[in-house]
Parts: sequence; structure tokens; C-alpha cells
Amino acid sequence: MNSKRPVNLDLSTIQFPLPALTSIAHRITGVILFVGLIFAFWALDKSLSSPMGFEAVSDALAHNILAKLVAWGLLSALAFHFVAGVKHLLMDADIGVTLEGGVQKAQITVIVSAVLIILAGVWVW
Repeated sequence: MNSKRPVNLDLSTIQFPLPALTSIAHRITGVILFVGLIFAFWALDKSLSSPMGFEAVSDALAHNILAKLVAWGLLSALAFHFVAGVKHLLMDADIGVTLEGGVQKAQITVIVSAVLIILAGVWVW
């Protein structure tokens, strides 16, 4: 038996580094965007079906708090997913693949995403 095997496999006690957290969040936002397509396609179908459908969707997005939260959530997921995707493309191009470069790119991803999420919130509300 190898004595160098990990003893503690409780994931809640493991401290993940920032690049790992941004990578995990990138995958989670991808799933959120996939599920959010249901709302987006419904709103698109409803708004294109008739002028009254367009008014209903536009009224919901203007006055319904839940619709605004869903729209802001989808825009937030899209912003983070886009920025993290650019980070992964830079890694694929062999730019900043060192440990320090990975941490810096993860920090930039979080900061740029936070700014975009705040701007999306201002735009939706």
C-alpha cells in the first residue's frame, strides 16, 4: 500500500486556488446558460409571435422583479462565461501558462467579470 495517498478526501475542507475556482465557475455558468436558453427562447418566441406578445415580454422585463432577476442572472452568467472563455483561449494559445500567470489571469477574470456583472445590473434595473 502506498503511504503517500491522500487521507482526507472531504472536498469541503480542501482550499481550492483561485484558478481552479474560476475554472469550476466557468463550467457552472455554462450549465446556467444552457438551462437559461429555455427562458430566452420562450421570450423570443413570445415576442415574435405578435405585437401583443412583444408587449407582454417587454412589460414583464420592465416591471416584473422575477423576470429582471432571471435576465440579470443570465447576463451575469454570460459575462463570466465569456471572460473565462477568453482566459481559456489565452491558455490554449500558450499565453501565461505559468503558475503566476494563471493566478493573474484568474484575478483579471474575476475583476472584469464583476465590472461586467455590475454594468449588466445597472442596465437591467
